[in-house]
Amino acid sequence: MGATQLEVIHGTIERGKGALPHAHPGIEQVCYVLEGRARAEVNGQVQELGPGDCCFFPAEAMHVFTVISDEPVKLLVVYAPPYEESPDRVIRPA
Repeated sequence: MGATQLEVIHGTIERGKGALPHAHPGIEQVCYVLEGRARAEVNGQVQELGPGDCCFFPAEAMHVFTVISDEPVKLLVVYAPPYEESPDRVIRPA
C-alpha cells in the first residue's frame, strides 16, 4: 500500500485467548472489533468491546486484550508507527 508510518492488520483471536500484559515503546495501537466480544484494559481502565467498538492503547502503556465471547473476535489492529511483530518493539512486565 505504500504506508510508512502505520500498519493495519486483520486478525482473528480464539475464545479465551488474547494478549497478555505488554506495551509497545513509541508505538500507538488501536483495535477495532468486527465480530465477537473482548475485554480491553489499559492504565487501570477496563472496557468491554463488541462489533463496531474500538480502543486506543497509548505508546508505552501496559495493556491487555482478552476474548470473552464464545465465538472468536475478528478485528482490525492499527499500529503507528508499524510494529511488524518485532520482539524488540514489545515490553513485558518484569
